[in-house]
Amino acid sequence: MIGRICGTGSYVPAHFLDNNDLAKIVDTNDEWIRERTGVVRRHIIEDETMVSMAVTASKRALENSGVAPEELDLILVSTFTSEVLLPCAACEVQREIGAVNATGFDLNAACTGFVFAYNTAQAYIASGMYRTVLVIGSESLSNMVNWEDRGTCILFGDGAGAVVLKAGEGTPYQPVTYSDGGKGSALTCMSRHRKGWISGAEDLDSYMKMDGQAVFKFAVKQVPEVILEVLEKVDIPLEDIDYFILHQANKRIIEAVAKRLKQNIDKFPMNLDEYGNTSSASIPILLDEMNREGLFQRGQKLVLAGFGAGLSWGAACLEW
Repeated sequence: MIGRICGTGSYVPAHFLDNNDLAKIVDTNDEWIRERTGVVRRHIIEDETMVSMAVTASKRALENSGVAPEELDLILVSTFTSEVLLPCAACEVQREIGAVNATGFDLNAACTGFVFAYNTAQAYIASGMYRTVLVIGSESLSNMVNWEDRGTCILFGDGAGAVVLKAGEGTPYQPVTYSDGGKGSALTCMSRHRKGWISGAEDLDSYMKMDGQAVFKFAVKQVPEVILEVLEKVDIPLEDIDYFILHQANKRIIEAVAKRLKQNIDKFPMNLDEYGNTSSASIPILLDEMNREGLFQRGQKLVLAGFGAGLSWGAACLEW
């Protein structure tokens, strides 16, 4: 059995900050940000929460799929930015959408999280344990950003995306995933809920810190390699892939991956100019936008590839 995407949904806050807005907060400018990242705007929560965004994206995915909430067997939420530690976000989503028959749990693999959650859903479906799965990536990264650090605050935005998978006949494509905890210091964020932390104290460790050069070098090397590995595993040539749906971290990273794979950049859709890096939400937001624009046709082959903190990275191949 294989899980096939039968519906997509997404949500991004209406409120946004463009590069000129950020130039009033930190020492930067629109040209500098565009040239180095490709980001123009990033959407920021006001009244929304990570869970409320996940709920809206889920409702839209269910509507798009024609699946009733009661039909869901499993809800997976990929996030590391929940405002609530207990109960888990998946249980909050279950309650809000009325998925009374679904088991739910969260998964944290940062920017690779949606790919890992998608693979987890496929494994459960292949085993026969579940048949209808809701997979969500939702992040409120603006709560984790130090707005005085121009190296990070220019990159990140908030949003959520979701897909519904239904079991069908077919052999699952085998994913390829990796983690390297030895290089985890390249992208970190300490919890505010650790022993000794004093609420209200200046504590910059509780905001995201990133070695941008280390992350860039890691991504442009490992992402092409993991894509080639997953395609070799499933015996599909590069030329047969219609779209490479990469985590939307940085325009220069995606362009470098396309160049190393010697593939047309048109096969690498991007929306990070509008949303910035939304971590585990970036891939499902892009999938939903492309789906609703009618860019996908049944039978097309896609590669999903994520990379980020951990360090972690991975790729999966699917047929639309």
